[in-house]
This record gives sequence, structure tokens and C-alpha cells, in this order.
Amino acid sequence: MFQQTLNPVVIGGIGVAIGLCIGMAIRHFFAAGRLKSARIEAKTVLEQARLEAENKRREVELEAKDLMYKLRHDFEKETKERRDELQALEKRLVQKEENLDRKVDVLEKKEHDVREKETFLSTKEEKLQHQEQELEQQLNEEKRMLQKISGLSIEEAKKLLLSKMENDVRHEADLMVKRIEEETQQRAEKKAKEIISLAMQRCAAEHTIESTISVVSLPNDEMKGRIIGREGRNIRAFEEAAGVDVIIDDTPGAVTLSSFDTVRREVARIALERLIVDGRIHPARIEEIVEKVKKEIEVEIQEEGEKTVLEFNLHRVHPELVRLLGRLKYRTSYGQNVLGHAKEVAYLMGVMASELGLNPQIAKRCGLLHDIGKAVSHEAEGPHAKIGAELAKKYGEHPEVIHCIEAHHEDVEQHSIYAVLSQVADAISGSRPGARRETLEHYIKRLTKLEKIADSFKGVEKSFAIQAGREIRVIVKPDQIGDGSMSLLARDITKKIEESLEYPGQIKVILIREMRTVEYAK
Repeated sequence: MFQQTLNPVVIGGIGVAIGLCIGMAIRHFFAAGRLKSARIEAKTVLEQARLEAENKRREVELEAKDLMYKLRHDFEKETKERRDELQALEKRLVQKEENLDRKVDVLEKKEHDVREKETFLSTKEEKLQHQEQELEQQLNEEKRMLQKISGLSIEEAKKLLLSKMENDVRHEADLMVKRIEEETQQRAEKKAKEIISLAMQRCAAEHTIESTISVVSLPNDEMKGRIIGREGRNIRAFEEAAGVDVIIDDTPGAVTLSSFDTVRREVARIALERLIVDGRIHPARIEEIVEKVKKEIEVEIQEEGEKTVLEFNLHRVHPELVRLLGRLKYRTSYGQNVLGHAKEVAYLMGVMASELGLNPQIAKRCGLLHDIGKAVSHEAEGPHAKIGAELAKKYGEHPEVIHCIEAHHEDVEQHSIYAVLSQVADAISGSRPGARRETLEHYIKRLTKLEKIADSFKGVEKSFAIQAGREIRVIVKPDQIGDGSMSLLARDITKKIEESLEYPGQIKVILIREMRTVEYAK
């Protein structure tokens, strides 16, 4: 029974063992196959790697050869260029050496000529000294004879002779001055008129007159009460914040703002117009609006300066000078806008400089900046020409421009053609019709003083200021002033007018000498 039971178990175990053995054998077989495949694959990879390495080596060798060829080519090219440069340099050195040899020969020849001239001059000088001694002896002998014949001493004769010579020389000098002036005037007047008339013709400027007041329109007269405010607090706040005088009178629908400072007046005008439109008028709002408008005006000043510089195509102008140019828009001189005047002068100088063959850019720069000192003249002491020159020097302007600024009113001596052009262009712009205004009282005083200056000279019978003070005609006494003395007298009168009067443009001085003879038939 047991034996029957055991046999199946044993048989099963044997079967399992046999199965395991068979499985291991199969596994070993497959493992051997995979190992062989792996070896084959590894061999293939190694072969590919070897081929790739060989290819890489060949590529590197080719690149090295190309690089070597290129380096050799560059080296040969650079060597050739160096060789050519050295040959050219050698040729130039040879030429310079030949030039130096020629110059040495010329100098030696000149030195020889100079030695010969020195010898000749030395001989000549000895002869002249000998002749001078002989002449001096003869002169002394003649002096003794003249003194003996005339009965006058040497000093008395000298004084008499000098007096006669002085009168003769003065008369000849008057005639010569008159002749030179006529000749020079004939040659220069035509050309100067052509250049100036061309510049004036091409300068199409507006006739602008500005005053010291601005008028603000009101929607109704009730707005005047709101501007004044309770117990006048609004108007006081506005005047204090804007720095202007507010004049409210019986004029219907208008309020007047008065100030000599055009910037403050413009700020006040814009601020008041905005307050009227806004309707909220009280001290806090007034201060807020005024401050805001001030900032806007500063921005506008900067933009105006930049626009002006761009208009004349000027470069490297210091930002502070650009800002000061913008401020000139709100500055007037005799009622003429200073920025507009500066633009006119710049344009006129540019045209005249081009006609004279000068640099028009420097001329325009001089003209545009010639009155830059007026932008700060109320803040600094001294004439605006001096202030402007200091500003231009401070901000690195060209020396020609600095001299032009300080000399355009002859505060310093002019030593540049640009300074003369700036004075001419300044006079043209300031004296054109409608450019400037002056009060009747000042106008009459200037004409009266002009006639008094002419009447103060000896030999003047009467003088008349005409052409709005731009011309004065002087009638002289013919028995006291001769034809030869007319030029000197005209020059003296002109010089005294320049020293004593301030005037726009120029004043023409005309002298008239008339001889009349009256007889009566009885």
C-alpha cells in the first residue's frame, strides 16, 4: 500500500527534476545565443567607431591643412603689403632727401646773396653817413645865413615855419581825407548797398508791437465780482500768486492785467482764463492753477528754444542757452519781441555772410545769441552785451560768438567781421518800420539833443533833424568853414553823436556850405 502510494510521488518528483533540468538547459541555450549576438553586436559597434574615428582624423587633417594654407596665404599677403609699404616709404624718404638737398642748395644760395647784400648795404651805409655829415654841415651853414639875413633866431624861424607847415599840411590832409573818402565810398557803397538790400529783401519779418498789458474777456460783468471775491481776497491772492496787477474798471466784459514781465503776464492771462472757464475761483484754486500754468510755460519756453535752434540748424548749443533763447519769446525791447529780433538778425547775418564768402553757420549763431543777455538782464547787473558774453563763455560757445555778443554795441573794440555784421544786422532789424516804438516825449528829446549837439560846434549856423531823427542837416558859416574842413567837421559831429546819444539804426550827417552875395541896383 505504501509502495503504491510512494511511486506516484517519486515519479512526480523525478518529473519535476527532469523539467527543471530541461528548463535550465533551454535557458542556458538561449543565454548562449544572446551572448553570441551581443558579441557580434559589440564587434559591429567597435568597427563603426573605428571607421568614424578614422573619418574624424581625416577631416581634422584636412581642416589643419586648410588652416595652414590660409595662414601661409595671409602671411604671404601681409608680408607683401609690408614690403610694398616699406618700398613706398623708402621712395618717399628718397624724395624728401632730394627735396632737402635742393632746399639746402637754395638756402646756401640765399645765404650767399644775403652776405653780398650785407656787404653792399654796409658800403651804402658808410656813404650815407658821409653824405649825412656833409648835409648837416650845409644845413648848419644855411641856418646861419638865414638867421643873418632874416634877423630871426632859430627858434623864432622854426615856430614860424612850423605854423605855416601845419596850416599847409592840415589843408592838404583835409583834401586827401575828402578824396580818399569819396573814392572809398564810391567803391564800397554800391557793394554794401547790394548786400544789405539783398539781406533785407530776403528777410520777410512781421511788424509786431507789444505792450505791457493784457486784456482778458469775461462772459459777463458778474464774473468781475467773483474775481474780486469776498472783501477782495480772490484778487489779492491772484495778484500775489501771479505777480501782476489786476485792473478791474468800468470797461464792460474785460479785465486788464498789467506787468512789465511778459512771462508773468502770460501766466496770469492763461490762469485767469482757465479760472473763468472752470468757475471755481477761490485762493486755493487760484494758487493751484497759477503753479500749473507756470510749469506749462516753462515747458513751452524750453520747446520754443529747441524749435529755434532746430530752425537755424545749430548744433552743440548748451541746454541752458536753449532755455534762455525760449525766454526771449516773452521779452520785448522798445516794443519789439526780442526772440523775433534775434531770429531776424541771425537770418540777415547768414545772408550777408554768404554774400561775403564767410561761414553762414557762425554768422547765424552770432546773430541768434547776440541778445541772449536780455533773458537774464533783470536778474544781473550790467549791460546785456557783457552779460550775454559771460553766459556764452560759461556755456562753451565759440570765441568768435563771444566777441560778437560783447562787441555788437561797441562796449569793446570790434576786431572781427562777424561783430561788424552783427551790429549792421541789429541796426537793420531794430530800425525797420514798425519794429520798435518810443514815446513822443522821448522822441522829441532825442531830436532836440541831436540838434543841440550839431549846434555846439564852431562855425555851425543852424541844424535840422529830419527823417524821424535818422538824418541831420547842418548849415555851416561859409566864412568860417572852408571846403577842405567840411569832412573833419562832419566826422567830429558824428563822433560826438555816437558818444552822447542812444538810437536805433544809424544817423546820417549832411553838411551844407553855401556862399551868397547880395547887391542892390539903385
